[in-house]
Amino acid sequence: MFLLMKDEETIVKLLNIISKNPEYSQRDISTKTGISLGKVNYVLKALINKGLVKTENFINSRNKRAYRYLLTSKGIRAKLKLTRDFVQRKIREYETLLD
Repeated sequence: MFLLMKDEETIVKLLNIISKNPEYSQRDISTKTGISLGKVNYVLKALINKGLVKTENFINSRNKRAYRYLLTSKGIRAKLKLTRDFVQRKIREYETLLD
C-alpha cells in the first residue's frame, strides 16, 4: 500500500495503539509494542506524511509540551483495511498449514 508489505504488521500495531492511546509518546509506543524507538519514529513520520496520522500539541502530566497522535479519517480507513487484509492473510496462512 504505502509502505513495504513487511511493515504492514508494524503499521497495524501503530495505528491500533494510536487510536486507543493518542497521548502516548513515541517511547511509550515503542515500549508497549516492542518496536524499536527508531522504527516507531520512522513509521510515524511516514504515516504523518501520508495523511493517516496528525499531531496536536498538548501539555502532558509532567507539565511539558508533548504531541498527541490522532488518526485522520484517512488513517481510520487505512487501519480498517490493513487490519482486514492482515487477518485474511493470517487465515490463509493457517489454512495452508492445515493442508
